[in-house]
Amino acid sequence: MMTNLFSVFDPSTSMFNMSLNWSSTMMFIIMMPMMFWLIPSRVSVMWSTITKTLHNEFKILLGTNSFNGTTFMFISVFSLILFNNFMGLFPYIFTSTSHLVFTLTLSLPLWLAFMVYGWLNHTQHMFAHLVPQGTPAVLMPFMVCIETISNLIRPGTLAVRLAANMIAGHLLMTLLGNTGPSISYSILSLLIITQIMLLTLESAVSIIQSYVFAVLSTLYSSEVN
Repeated sequence: MMTNLFSVFDPSTSMFNMSLNWSSTMMFIIMMPMMFWLIPSRVSVMWSTITKTLHNEFKILLGTNSFNGTTFMFISVFSLILFNNFMGLFPYIFTSTSHLVFTLTLSLPLWLAFMVYGWLNHTQHMFAHLVPQGTPAVLMPFMVCIETISNLIRPGTLAVRLAANMIAGHLLMTLLGNTGPSISYSILSLLIITQIMLLTLESAVSIIQSYVFAVLSTLYSSEVN
């Protein structure tokens, strides 16, 4: 029995006094060799098409001044989040992307690396970003404060956006699922249809949130060049 609303997300599964929940974070690696080393299937062709499309799009977002191979870093981040989002949709699998421990571990080092690189190598360019073009002289001090705050909260917003979106849908499905044993058969059919629709929505959210995280990271990177 749940002690509170969020206890379903507690990392509690263990075997031999070792936590098994975070092992689901890297579980997708088991599935990858089959896709990459056997005869090319529709899945591998589809994944190659997705990565090529992302590579071309990230290349445009990063601009001409970016280093070669930078897009692969963001494609890797996209892949990691996407697989973990999907793994969380399976029963009895701990959803690592619904925890700030996981999402902040991704967003904070990326943001810190961009900031350190930008301020050390393009200091004048970074100062220019604090005052948008065409700002009146009277508003310049306020704009510097606003831009500085918006810059500092970027890793937090990236992490909270991903975690909150993943936990919200899972929580709704858990709450609806817990009502199943206590309702009549006529309403149960509606509940099952609702759960299937929510599962479809969560699948779409899994893709969208991983894409949003990767695109925003790419945009933050392009600003320091």
